[in-house]
Amino acid sequence: MRNDRADKADVLQGTLILLVLRTLEALGPLHGYGIARRIEQISKDVLQLNQGTLYPALLRMEQDGWISSKWGASEKNRKAKFYSITAAGRKRLAKETEDWRRMSSTIERFVGFDPKRLAEERG
Repeated sequence: MRNDRADKADVLQGTLILLVLRTLEALGPLHGYGIARRIEQISKDVLQLNQGTLYPALLRMEQDGWISSKWGASEKNRKAKFYSITAAGRKRLAKETEDWRRMSSTIERFVGFDPKRLAEERG
């Protein structure tokens, strides 16, 4: 039995740091719900973030010094914790981006590999 989430992907743990830091770099301070919605929006709802994934990651990222937080009021005037990227977070974002590009190009070589063409090239 398929559910509504069958065609949606949970964010891979290794990419979550990259997505969160990039979102905060682009948009400035956001609360957790805003971060999650923005990632879902940019991915056209392919990537889904649940609270059990996002908030522990935000806590770890804050402990590592990549983001900072302060309390403020949300759009609906509710108390919310707003997260911002730090200088250390910008450095980490650069590293995560480089790592992602290297890994995705490596995987693309496998996905795009055509064994028939290789056989033809070898003659």
